[in-house]
Amino acid sequence: MTSDASFQRPALVRDGVYGFLRRAVLDGEIAPGERIGEAELGERLGVSRTPIREALMRLTQDGLLVAEANRGVRVRTISATEARDTYVIREELDGLAASLAAVHHTPADVTALNAALDDLNAAPETDYREQTRLDLAFHRVVTLAAHNAALSDLARDLEQRVALIKHQTRTYNAHPQTDAQHAAILRAVLDRDADAAREAARAHVRTFARLVLQDLGEPK
Repeated sequence: MTSDASFQRPALVRDGVYGFLRRAVLDGEIAPGERIGEAELGERLGVSRTPIREALMRLTQDGLLVAEANRGVRVRTISATEARDTYVIREELDGLAASLAAVHHTPADVTALNAALDDLNAAPETDYREQTRLDLAFHRVVTLAAHNAALSDLARDLEQRVALIKHQTRTYNAHPQTDAQHAAILRAVLDRDADAAREAARAHVRTFARLVLQDLGEPK
């Protein structure tokens, strides 16, 4: 972790530490496999160890961290099997989200979708963390345009697994097919073509599932 500039002491310090660490993990500031030292973190944030321990426990329960006996806490890494299982579910959820967004999107959603893709396309090619943040944000906006609260809840949980996978592999946001596939998803949604939107989203997930598994190795 390189910076504590975004941490501001809230009324409940433990909630502030939790939010700060959660965002640092999901944004890749603390990388998969990296250990988190309580003393160092307390010094950086200017808080005692108690709220840090509480935050680390919550993040472990969330599935973002792993506690190891006599070795402390580290950001969780994802196995090839878990990555495969994650992308199997993501293909279905993203396809459903895109198809529902094609049917239910509003004028406000159109503005948000276009802005999200513009932001993603403008991300610096060398800034992998920013690319990942904006990629996840684009897919989140598609899901929000579906206007299905249950789907949004499921997608939110899955997103943190995808974030860990992306920060662990760190090679695929700038793949040549990325821009074209994102554009195809958006075009189908805005055309209110639910079938095309579903297939565009599913094809996009399949592309990156293959690349991730090439990097992590086929599941055993």
